[in-house]
Amino acid sequence: MRPTEISEILDRPISRELLARDLLRMAYVAKDGTPRNIPIAFDWNGSEIVVCTTKNAPKLPALRRDPEVALTIDTEVHPPKILLIRGRAELDEVDGIPEEFLRMNGTYRMTAEQRVAWEAEIRSLYDGMVRIVITPTWVKLIDFETTLPSAVEELVRRRAERQRA
Repeated sequence: MRPTEISEILDRPISRELLARDLLRMAYVAKDGTPRNIPIAFDWNGSEIVVCTTKNAPKLPALRRDPEVALTIDTEVHPPKILLIRGRAELDEVDGIPEEFLRMNGTYRMTAEQRVAWEAEIRSLYDGMVRIVITPTWVKLIDFETTLPSAVEELVRRRAERQRA
């Protein structure tokens, strides 16, 4: 998929709405060769998705071996809105708490006092984190109004052909 196609899809209002959410699901191949799909908080910086994790997270050796990931960001209403993203994860170990981690956890409902306590707890627990930076290489937006899953698009096309015959 060309970068201009990716940008066009990610710049759509529905995509921007989904990229402003708290959680995505990240699929990757674990160390033992089996698939994993985990919910994880994320931050969209306009061109990359950043997730942050502990330095000892089990996903890190797997991502070092096979950095290809698939992401899903979706809604829980009918009809669902779904953003599918594929990309390559780059790992960046950092000292302290990355700003993205603090931002990605900023939309949870916390009072100002709860936020201060949460941030103090995080800073006392972590001496550093790993930023997992994912640059999209393929995207698809499904809103069930203007876009459908490819298999459903095929069924719609076949039905139209039958109706013309």
